[in-house]
Amino acid sequence: MGERGVLLIIKWIILWFVLVFYGVSSTSRHSTEVHKQANYYKKHAVKTIQSEDGDIIDCINIHKQPAFDHPLLRNHKIQMMPSHEQAMDLKSVSNNSTKKEKPNMMLTSQVWRKNGTCPYGTVPIRRILRKQLHNYKSSIDQFGRKGPSFPHHYKTPNEDDTSNALLVNRSFAVLITEGFSYNGAKADIKVWNPYVEHDDEYSSSRIALKTGPYKNYESIEAGWIVNPSLYGDKQTRIYAYWTADGSNMTGCFDLLCPGFVQTSNEVAIGGVIQSIPVPGGLPWILTLYIVRDTATSNWWLQYQENTYIGYWPAELFGGLSMIAESVQWGGEVYSSRVGHPGHTKTEMGSGVLGRSESSGWTKRMRIRDNSLVLKYPEWVSPYTTDYDCYNVVLIWEYMIDPEFHFGGPGKGWERWRCN
Repeated sequence: MGERGVLLIIKWIILWFVLVFYGVSSTSRHSTEVHKQANYYKKHAVKTIQSEDGDIIDCINIHKQPAFDHPLLRNHKIQMMPSHEQAMDLKSVSNNSTKKEKPNMMLTSQVWRKNGTCPYGTVPIRRILRKQLHNYKSSIDQFGRKGPSFPHHYKTPNEDDTSNALLVNRSFAVLITEGFSYNGAKADIKVWNPYVEHDDEYSSSRIALKTGPYKNYESIEAGWIVNPSLYGDKQTRIYAYWTADGSNMTGCFDLLCPGFVQTSNEVAIGGVIQSIPVPGGLPWILTLYIVRDTATSNWWLQYQENTYIGYWPAELFGGLSMIAESVQWGGEVYSSRVGHPGHTKTEMGSGVLGRSESSGWTKRMRIRDNSLVLKYPEWVSPYTTDYDCYNVVLIWEYMIDPEFHFGGPGKGWERWRCN
């Protein structure tokens, strides 16, 4: 073997050692991050509750919750209640329709409450299991953030093939209002447990408020979701989400990153919803309000009619700390298979087309503009990105209160079209 051959062997040996070193180093860093995240809640737990649905709920001192690790919230003083409770006064909602329909609905609750409660001064936080973090291959800093976005094509109801840069790896079927300044929104959302085909996909029904340009938009949203990769199962859960830059570098679901400040000791964001409706049974309803406190500019999340879960602090946002430019009600399906041959079979809503009580729907949609009164918006538009897969129907004629029906079975509906 000549001198050149020896040098080549030495180079390959050095390269092998470098690759092994950095591989081990990367694995070590990942393991360290996993260990740190998995032990955070256990370290600060005042009480731990084992839920029959498999979740572990840690009751964390309210001042030790993850929110205050955010650099913008290091000196933040907790706001325990909205400055003005009348900001969510139900007198501004149609009392006739509310009183008429509420007896025919069942309000949701959470499974973990069967096994205990968190004491006052603590907040219930769903523990992240170490195996979930180990299975997450990217940086732990990105755990719980929405996936990347890539443009895809879709067809409008008029069969026009359109390149939609706003819809990326996601299908939406929503009712939109925009053109005004919005300080809040509300809806009654019917709860279902849709089929999710792949573990890296999710299906949600929610309220979302947004502002800013598409590539760098600010957004807050809340509703229910089935998200196997995030929660490790396919149960329906209450969730919240925020971002200040289109999910590029900021934001996350629930309390998986610093940001959302929880104040309630009764609701665990990310917790399993206790009862899901069956055909012919009473609908189970998730009532949510998202309203901006005009005194502090914090965005409050209210559950049902009397529970303030917490808020997104104004410090997290730019334009959204002052107003939202649009409000959306409806469903979202995330999948890398959206817009490609072999569209996902993941369902939206109930998996039934949005035309009946057995579909996904929202009722009593409300916005709050500068008048600070909850009311039905003056202008709305139903919109779906994948009309062949998930449809939308706004029912308003001869109705005391308009209803928005949406969803569908994805590829399971008219396979020759939704593909």
